[in-house]
Amino acid sequence: MKNTKNTLSTEWNLGVFYKDINDPQMKKDMELSKKAYIAFAKKYTKDKSFLKSDKALAEALIQYQKLYGAPMSKVSYYLAYRQVLDGENNDIRAKLNLIEAELRSISNEVVFFDVELSKIPVTLQKKFLVSKKLAPYHYFLERMFIKGKHVLSTPEEKIMSLKSQPSYSMWVDANEKLLQGLMVEYKGKQLPYAEAYQRVHDLPTQEERAELDKATYTAVQNISSMAEVEINAIVVNKKIDDTLRGYKNPYDATIESYENDPKTVLKLVEVVTTHFPLSARFYALKKNMLNLTKFMYSDRAAKVGEVHKKISFEESFAELQRVFGNTDSLFRDILDRLVYKGQVDVFPKKGKRGGAFCSHGINQPTMVMLNHTDNLESHSTFAHEMGHAIHSELSKKQNPLYEGYSTATAEVASTFFEMIVFYDAFEKMNDEEKIVALHDKISDDAQTIFRQIAFFNFEKELHATIREKGSLSKEEMAQLYSTHLSAYLGSDVIIPEHSGYQFASVPHFRNFFYVYSYAFGQLASKALYAKYKENPKFIEKIKEFLSAGGSMSPEDIFKSIGVNVTKPDFFEKGIKTIEDDINLLEKLVSEKKKK
Repeated sequence: MKNTKNTLSTEWNLGVFYKDINDPQMKKDMELSKKAYIAFAKKYTKDKSFLKSDKALAEALIQYQKLYGAPMSKVSYYLAYRQVLDGENNDIRAKLNLIEAELRSISNEVVFFDVELSKIPVTLQKKFLVSKKLAPYHYFLERMFIKGKHVLSTPEEKIMSLKSQPSYSMWVDANEKLLQGLMVEYKGKQLPYAEAYQRVHDLPTQEERAELDKATYTAVQNISSMAEVEINAIVVNKKIDDTLRGYKNPYDATIESYENDPKTVLKLVEVVTTHFPLSARFYALKKNMLNLTKFMYSDRAAKVGEVHKKISFEESFAELQRVFGNTDSLFRDILDRLVYKGQVDVFPKKGKRGGAFCSHGINQPTMVMLNHTDNLESHSTFAHEMGHAIHSELSKKQNPLYEGYSTATAEVASTFFEMIVFYDAFEKMNDEEKIVALHDKISDDAQTIFRQIAFFNFEKELHATIREKGSLSKEEMAQLYSTHLSAYLGSDVIIPEHSGYQFASVPHFRNFFYVYSYAFGQLASKALYAKYKENPKFIEKIKEFLSAGGSMSPEDIFKSIGVNVTKPDFFEKGIKTIEDDINLLEKLVSEKKKK
């Protein structure tokens, strides 16, 4: 959609990258990047003074961080975005595969630098970590030295990089391609899988929800043989990688890469799993609210009412403008800029990837993808992804080494913005509307905290079983998935056999153990929101958090603004707020029935 100052853009303007997939500038950018990498490699494979001198290392790191913004990443992002919008286009897929292979080859030119830096003797590591010359790179070096325990030799690291495409990403892409082209037949119409998945929860009756749920996951079941082979392959490949690198547990590499303290994450998983009965209590209440004699898996996200029947994208955007602007004008400015400049792709369509995400790169525009379907869930998702986008934009204040940020802090930013949108609306509602809105909020907490930790537990058992047995069938994966769903939903929730095949379509399982970050983010954002409500001036601290990028560990970023996530009772306090919400919902429902 062509944009003017007062017209919303609802499609990505990928022209800011290249004209098309045959734009000759792409080749020029690849060549320019290759020259930069080769020049860096040529200099520092000969000059090893950076391994001994803090002054030499500081100079090398200035040059090294320039590589982060090399234009080859622009090529990769562009083709990836094109594939997101048109997953069935084989020309785009083929070109992206070739570019990714070339990117790995180019990146391999400087693998030696990370490897040799990570292997610096411990005595010299300590010297570098207290050097004033290296102060801007302190955290980068600290993480590099931790990572060094699992880094292989330079030739081995090159092999690991090159094999990652055929042993992991091409498998994942193949399954994603099937899902992007998957159509679900429902009442004589063909629906894209992503749209069918979302529509289940909007249907008014249990019968309709069950019918579309069955159609959706039967369609997924019919292509699940691909997911069976894919998951077995990438899990076995991960086992090989973990063994070579010396990681004891399947989740260790993820926690390290997200820069969390393993004790913090395992405590989170323990606390949330222990409180699964609280989640089951909510679904028992929901069953009562819906007046159901039995509660089906397809009912878990069913509406108990509507505050507004529909909310168009235009209305959603206007609401976010108001709420973000009232919180801080900077937030609204970023929202406006991204929407009006064509950096948000809004509506579902055939071939487009399902779900939603925010993507950013160094020297690249921040891009948001939605699949908006004119409901409050889509409105909440918009706020969530714009939280990521605001985080991305503010993190650009950091130098290239720190412009990215941990996934753990990313989910805090996104859920914080969801919360300010929710509570702004909640305060203005009558009791009937509050019942609906509070239900929806608890449902979101259940999905984001309890469900995601159930996913973590599923992945943990999935990996352990495949490592022990060699492989699992799709039927066994579906059953295992259903078992862990039942753990957080409660034994009263009926999970049909076909619904178990949802495992084949959950992209998170391909980003191993990523799911814990959702629960971490939701619970941590509750702490930020509580401090903000106590003192609105705390928004300045939140802006510091959003601007910190990856310059510290998640735990230290929180500590710097007065939030200690390492306290033993930190996650318990977050769970308690959910219990308080359930208590309030039970009270409101009870009072309504008495009237």
